[in-house]
Amino acid sequence: MAAALSIAAIIVAVAFAVLVAYLIQTLKSTQKMLNNVANTLEGVEKQMEGITTETTLLLQKTNDLAEDVNDKVSRFNSLFEGIEEIGDTFHNLMQSMKKLSFRVNKSADEDAEKVAEAVKWTSAIMNFIKRQK
Repeated sequence: MAAALSIAAIIVAVAFAVLVAYLIQTLKSTQKMLNNVANTLEGVEKQMEGITTETTLLLQKTNDLAEDVNDKVSRFNSLFEGIEEIGDTFHNLMQSMKKLSFRVNKSADEDAEKVAEAVKWTSAIMNFIKRQK
């Protein structure tokens, strides 16, 4: 029975040794894979630093460009307001010209009768003076 126990102990020891060997291989493979993952993550981290720097510069340039565009748009707004004021002034001038033209025509129509009467009187006076001579 002692021999059977020794053989059983040897089988258990060999089985344990085989298990430990496979476990060591698995752990070494896992260690290599984790090292590769760590190296990959370091590379990604370096690339992310570069991307972050570039993104920050791009964002700053975009903000500067937006500020410049807003400034130029506000200048154009002033220009358009000035043009609108010129248009309003021109419109007012045209209205004044229409009123003046209407008044001149009205005065001419009203004074036409007076002018005709004055011409008649002048002709009559001239004829009278001619007759007196």
